Amino acid sequence: MTIEILQTGKLLASCEQALSERFTVHKLHEQADPKAWLAANGARIRAHAGANVQADLMDALPNLEIISSFGVGYDSIDVKEAKARNIRVTNTPNVLNDAVAELTIGLMIGLARRIPQADQYVRQGKWPTLGNMPLFSELTGKTVGILGLGRIGKEIANRAQAMKMRVIYSGRKRQPAEPHVYYSDLTAMARDSDWLVIIAPGGKGTDRIVSREVLEALGPKGMLVNVSRGTLIDEPAMLELLQNGGLGGAALDVFEKEPSVPEAFFALDNVVLSPHQGSATTQTRDAMGALLVANLDAHFAGEPLISAVV
Repeated sequence: MTIEILQTGKLLASCEQALSERFTVHKLHEQADPKAWLAANGARIRAHAGANVQADLMDALPNLEIISSFGVGYDSIDVKEAKARNIRVTNTPNVLNDAVAELTIGLMIGLARRIPQADQYVRQGKWPTLGNMPLFSELTGKTVGILGLGRIGKEIANRAQAMKMRVIYSGRKRQPAEPHVYYSDLTAMARDSDWLVIIAPGGKGTDRIVSREVLEALGPKGMLVNVSRGTLIDEPAMLELLQNGGLGGAALDVFEKEPSVPEAFFALDNVVLSPHQGSATTQTRDAMGALLVANLDAHFAGEPLISAVV
């Protein structure tokens, strides 16, 4: 008999195909009565493919051995509870670094030069009648403060430097090998930054770490970019400051309660909005799916996990 695994949400087609070739895959999200299905079949499940695994689902899967998550972030998984139950957890780091870094720079340029607004200006026929748009700013010579100089943060820093920006950073600790100036105080870094890029992990420890105080320190000319998790920012405070001129602009790929986005954002011309697509390229998503599957292969072959969280 093949090993039985569980999905609780849709995955990339190439990933689902690879899983179906190796395992008997049960898709809980397609069941008419998920609770009844778990009660009848949960004991047969040895692995979970995807994210969003809390203690209640672990309770329903008494023989669960591994959670192979799709994504670098694992804040939707109760890792502490998994560890207590000797359930392994893996993620898909590194393979998405370039894609997220590219989108970050794209959002920065889009916000600095108002590219989405310029596109609409032309499409709506305003150019011939209203003339040229106002002048905006450029990235060259500006200081970008990066919150979270991990793998992705370093790729963002490299690209920012290539655009002649000065890089500073804040995080849990100083990284001696990095040449950039380190700030232990996020508010102080925001005060010294033209741009603030958020790429720290989500979770309880970073909930609303970008507070009203931090946003006010970034100030009326400051630009904010978030490609991490919406929960890291005090979203109501950010929206208020964007509306009243207390914050210069924001480019957001993530939101506090996505996919629901406060409609007040839609009326602002100093924001660029994106539907959480930091890793959304064909190459990167295929690589993420392959790593998810490879971790399952390694586990059931008794080999070391490729990207273990616990």
